[in-house]
Amino acid sequence: MGARGGAHRGRALGGPGGAADQFPAVPGLCGAGHRDRLVSPSRRAGARDGGETTAVHGRRDLVARPAVTGVRSGAGLADEPGRRRCGRPAGSRGMSVQSAGWLSPDAAVALPAAVAVPLLGGLAVLALRRHSNLREAASLVAGVVVAAMVLSLWPAVDDGLRFRLWDWLPGISLVFTLEPLGLLFATVAALLWPVTTLYAIGYMRGNLQRRQTRFYFFFALSIAAALWIAFAGNLATLFIGYEVLTLSTWPLVIHSGNEQAKRGGRVYLVLLLTTSIGLLLPALVWTAILAGTTDFVPGGILEGKTGAATLTVLYALYLFGIGKAALFPFHRWLPGAMVAPTPVSALLHAVAVVKAGVFTVLKVSIYVFGLDTLDVTGAAEPMMWVAAVTLLGAGLIAVTRDDLKERLAYSTVSQLAYIVLAATLANDLAATGGALHIVNHAAAKITLFFCAGAVYTATNRTRVSELDGLGRAMPWTFGAFLVAAVSIVGLPPLGGVWSKWLLLLGAADAGQTVMFGVLLVGSLLSLAYLMPIPVRAFFRPPAEPPAGPGGSGEAPWTLVLPLVLTAVACVALFAGVDAVIAPLNEVLESP
Repeated sequence: MGARGGAHRGRALGGPGGAADQFPAVPGLCGAGHRDRLVSPSRRAGARDGGETTAVHGRRDLVARPAVTGVRSGAGLADEPGRRRCGRPAGSRGMSVQSAGWLSPDAAVALPAAVAVPLLGGLAVLALRRHSNLREAASLVAGVVVAAMVLSLWPAVDDGLRFRLWDWLPGISLVFTLEPLGLLFATVAALLWPVTTLYAIGYMRGNLQRRQTRFYFFFALSIAAALWIAFAGNLATLFIGYEVLTLSTWPLVIHSGNEQAKRGGRVYLVLLLTTSIGLLLPALVWTAILAGTTDFVPGGILEGKTGAATLTVLYALYLFGIGKAALFPFHRWLPGAMVAPTPVSALLHAVAVVKAGVFTVLKVSIYVFGLDTLDVTGAAEPMMWVAAVTLLGAGLIAVTRDDLKERLAYSTVSQLAYIVLAATLANDLAATGGALHIVNHAAAKITLFFCAGAVYTATNRTRVSELDGLGRAMPWTFGAFLVAAVSIVGLPPLGGVWSKWLLLLGAADAGQTVMFGVLLVGSLLSLAYLMPIPVRAFFRPPAEPPAGPGGSGEAPWTLVLPLVLTAVACVALFAGVDAVIAPLNEVLESP
């Protein structure tokens, strides 16, 4: 077990000393307008010499610019005495928008609208249920509008926007905030929604799926819940979105209506609700009692509030309670949900559900506990071993599965454990790698599921052993599969190499030699369960020729185009990693 403590906390991306110097281009993520996290010691020192600082829960947090609070609604501003959020004055009663420095009025509108538009799109789907073309167009247009709104928020990410929805109970408000980690997750969900909708149109029609109106409605509701989670400004707001996401995806899991789907739906609902209500909710209440707040604050709200033993138990409650992260032994819901249509699998694995789980793990680690606190107290170490066991165990199970979607499901369980492991390593490099892996895994895994659905639509085949020779008849599909597989393994020139590289640097920086080895073995396992699929498809003789549309063997273009686009995204995330995360660089480095 490696040494822990302050010696490992100073070395961040681009900083002097340590392994970090080898990878200066990629920044870390932590919070909007604060550079005390995931920055180099030299930048910290310079900022402390010349920048404004303010005490937050017993620590000194750097403020990117003088604290100025503005109100963009009719509500007045009433500061809470003695309370500062993220280095800025906090809180008015009632609905209000607060920011530091400049805030575009468009951002104040786009933030809540990004959550509302999917709901409106879902209502439009219901209204147009008798007109299939218009119904699908409404879903597609809503996805494009939401993607544009979320992207428009990036220029304002450093302004610390807080949108207070409702003072629910004394001391508990529903609040949206704009910060880099949440906006990153929102961007992933928003960009993948219209792509998945286009794919769903081809899949649902090509496979003569019933209840398509219900499908598009609950899909839109799920996106709204995911964006609610992404923008949640405190634990109470996040918990509501988390539960809505569970309930809104359950009808999608049981979409086919057969007994297998109903059984998978029961496991899905029981495991996710049991963990959230039985473990996550008590952890939230315990946190509120200890810290006196549920707000997300860079550096954490639990620093100095309790001892290491309590923090260890509380952290375990959170990580097991976040069942969507699929840690052993609460992972069975994910393979069981594979009975759902392939677009639902894409939603579960890439767009919203599991990404909401690991995003919440990172959010809680950074904004509730604080990486410093987890590092110094060692409170995350027991869960580090749980993540390691999940990573390796799920990878081993995936190697043995012949059902293609089930193999991909266990692959997801293993890859999610990479992100949880990143959080438990409790240093800047690993946290950045974990955040980047959310993006890389989303692009790669949605491609793999799109390919599985295209194969099923064109050939009715679902097993790895049935794929021999199909690559010659479906070159676009299996070419995209190969690209996504290489990205998940973590090899250049695909985006997955950057997140895997950062995770290895994070393990080395933490002195965790065993975890360094776990990460390497995990990549070897992903090589073992993914690469045989394109090898069989391209290099083995076909058992029988497929009869796809037009005799080409490929699925309809509405299925092939989305998987090609997401495969291109895997390449783009390698070649353009600096451009993808440039707004985060600006947040961390702006004077």
